[in-house]
Amino acid sequence: MDEIVITRDRDVEMEMTDDDIDRLKKSAAKRKGRGVARSEMLSGNFDELEGDARVGAPQKSIEGWIIFVSNVHIEATEADIFDKFSEYGDIKNLHANLDRRTGYLKGYVCIEYEQHSEARAAVEQANEEDFLGQKLQVNWAFVRPGKKDPSGKMKERRPRRGRSPSPETSN
Repeated sequence: MDEIVITRDRDVEMEMTDDDIDRLKKSAAKRKGRGVARSEMLSGNFDELEGDARVGAPQKSIEGWIIFVSNVHIEATEADIFDKFSEYGDIKNLHANLDRRTGYLKGYVCIEYEQHSEARAAVEQANEEDFLGQKLQVNWAFVRPGKKDPSGKMKERRPRRGRSPSPETSN
């Protein structure tokens, strides 16, 4: 039993000796735990989508620029929302979730535009605008990650510090 034959889906045969198999097993690394995903899998060279590299800047999804509109009146229809937001550009996709029990909107919609300029116009002009008696909240659905400081601006993430030493207790 000196030779082992491994067959693949493509019906290609490879001949391996016991020494080859042992060497292959030793070179394979065992990976466990949560840290593996961050350290090894994310260290590769990945493609990036269009968008600004600044923290908090809008990011493009696979197909287009998506905005998230909240505080939409529950009795609004898709046609009402489409008419309102088509003022800013051609809408590629509009997704409005409905409540199963009532059949009304849940209060938010996602709208996708092909062009960044159209989506930016919708975010800038429709935010805080009155629509069926309620003020809309319009934001980007995808932004570059980071943290907000108290002024509302996004800031870069810093590594967390360790715990402070416990104070000395005196008896």
